[in-house]
Amino acid sequence: MTAIALSDVVKDFPTGDGPVRAVDHVNLMLDPGEVVAFLGPNGAGKSTCIDMMLGLTDPTHGTVQVHGGSPRAAVQAGRIGAILQSGGLLDDLTVHQTLTMIATLHPGRIDLDTLMRRTNLTPLASRRVSHCSGGERQRLRFALALIPDPDILILDEPTAGMDVNARAEFWATTHQEAANGQTVLFATHYLKEAQDFADRIILIAEGRIVADGTVDEIRRLGAGRSVSAHWPGWTPDISLPGVTHHEREGERVRWWADDSDALALHLLTSTAATDLEITTADLDSAFAALTRTTTTGATA
Repeated sequence: MTAIALSDVVKDFPTGDGPVRAVDHVNLMLDPGEVVAFLGPNGAGKSTCIDMMLGLTDPTHGTVQVHGGSPRAAVQAGRIGAILQSGGLLDDLTVHQTLTMIATLHPGRIDLDTLMRRTNLTPLASRRVSHCSGGERQRLRFALALIPDPDILILDEPTAGMDVNARAEFWATTHQEAANGQTVLFATHYLKEAQDFADRIILIAEGRIVADGTVDEIRRLGAGRSVSAHWPGWTPDISLPGVTHHEREGERVRWWADDSDALALHLLTSTAATDLEITTADLDSAFAALTRTTTTGATA
């Protein structure tokens, strides 16, 4: 069964000047065991989509289903664990007391000592939350999300405040959860995290899904691949197949084309070009290209 399904989902928020559309006819499906990065600029609609997946708000139009039922029912059954940007913690409790308190809501679901080892919190057991760093608080929130032993993890900026090593440990744990069949959806502003850890990337802008695929597919969609070569005699009036634009640095020329492989073959077999190089755009370039025109109009 599909883990999460959004079908023609619209979310409007009322304002004094009329409704503002935060999510605009979104369709997406997540399968069990996927690790999916949910990316978009500020105000793109990511957090609104996540709130609807968690049953915190209802769509204005369309349907949101979790394992074929309502998000609220899935949350109540402990099938979803979440880290949200606004998740509060009680400063006066210790890490262990915090976990124990929440665990009473889900009796028998998980062994706390095992959970603390999995999330590297054992050394912090007696530390008060008020004395935890930002990264340590995020690890505690992650452990809290795992207490009901959920099928789905939804993580909104989960590594905020973590250092490089803590992030690596966090994603190693997260991938282990996915290997056990959990679905993981995470929103992040760290594009390298999406590139390194996601099986699939969904890009949202102005409330609409603008791209959905693997890292390589998103790169190709956003900025494509370029072909460069050493060709002293090339001039713009020499016709090349599918070229959309070019740039030149001395005797080296770089072309962007609809089909970079066809262009490279033509250059190798029918021209004087030498020293060919095919380059794929990085995720940052693709993200910028796909969301370039989406700077107004939506609310996260």
